[in-house]
Amino acid sequence: MVEGAVTKARWRDLFGHSEFRALFLAGVLSVVGDQLARVALSVLVFERTASAGLTALAYALTYIPDLLFGPLLAGFADRYPRRRIMIVTDLARAVLVALMAIDALPLLAVILLLVALQAFGSPFNAARAATLPVVLPDDHYVLGKAANDMVVQFSQVLGFGTGGLAVVAVGTSGGLLLDSATFLLSAAFITFGVRSRPVPARPAEDNPQRSYFKDLAAGASLVARTPKLRSLVALATVAGFYVTVEGLAVPYADEIGGGPKAAGLLLAASPAGAVLGMWLITLWSPERRMRFLGPLAVAACVPLVFCALKPGLAVTVLLWGLSGLASAYHLPASASFVQAVPDHQRGQAFGVASTALKSSQGLGILLAGLLAERFTPSTALAVMGTAGALTAILAGAAWRRARPLPADSVKFR
Repeated sequence: MVEGAVTKARWRDLFGHSEFRALFLAGVLSVVGDQLARVALSVLVFERTASAGLTALAYALTYIPDLLFGPLLAGFADRYPRRRIMIVTDLARAVLVALMAIDALPLLAVILLLVALQAFGSPFNAARAATLPVVLPDDHYVLGKAANDMVVQFSQVLGFGTGGLAVVAVGTSGGLLLDSATFLLSAAFITFGVRSRPVPARPAEDNPQRSYFKDLAAGASLVARTPKLRSLVALATVAGFYVTVEGLAVPYADEIGGGPKAAGLLLAASPAGAVLGMWLITLWSPERRMRFLGPLAVAACVPLVFCALKPGLAVTVLLWGLSGLASAYHLPASASFVQAVPDHQRGQAFGVASTALKSSQGLGILLAGLLAERFTPSTALAVMGTAGALTAILAGAAWRRARPLPADSVKFR
């Protein structure tokens, strides 16, 4: 957190920042475009193969680039002008999606193009995340991130929904061309709405000619050796325990006597709670948000423990909603992480933190699935909830040790 007095930002002031409006709209379009591409690819693969397994495999491949290229490509946001990176990656993605729309293209080529499409998302997201703290000062950044994170939840739903409608209305190729247009529009918002800035200045002692991979190592080292950053990443990885509700919603719904409709309600409970939680947490003072990071991380896991009782659909929806509500601690935690990193290393650090988060989520869902296969979905969720709560206690204790003393921390006025 930035030292000195910080005034709590107000929602009505947030969109007074013209650059934020452009970045906000570009981010929404980017998320919608990603979901459109995933839907169109799923339809395309199933139409050509009639295989549910290959369709699921192709969909799963869309997440792999985030893990492989997240830490490798995010560092470009620290070596080149960030506005330029966002524009170039948006244009590249527009071209890649347009190529995917060619009917005669072999299926393997389409999948490889999609992998490249997702890879270009890593430097875009890093550049955008590193630009936001420059555009929005102090607590305005936290509020801006809240607006972004809440809308991302809705944008994902919108992307899936409009993706299906687009494919029905104009066909797979038409849907992909529409997706290409979202990236072009995003590039236009950034071109005309975001001010050009030079590459962030390095400290005098840094070697400006240092290789790209040494820069990546420096970013990882910064996170590893800084207690505050390290503890914030640990708190973020707690998500790997409570995100398991997404992977086990369908089998758990079947276990408690529900069906697809019940699974749909369960899947909606956590993100709905998260949106409400993010709004509520912005009403707190900056200092209070930081103080409750650990307890909220624990609270995000505890509701899963009660799944062992198989309490029925209504109670489970409430439990998962409460878990999502508490998971809003990610908002101030991630904002504090970005603000605590020197501007010239924000892209690298963002890549490290993002990869840690997504890896924990993937491994968590995989482990929960193995437990559910060996025991039951309700037991698996309870085990993951218990393990997550214990992990959150340890991460919260590390955060308390790493935080500045009250006398040195940010005061809310």
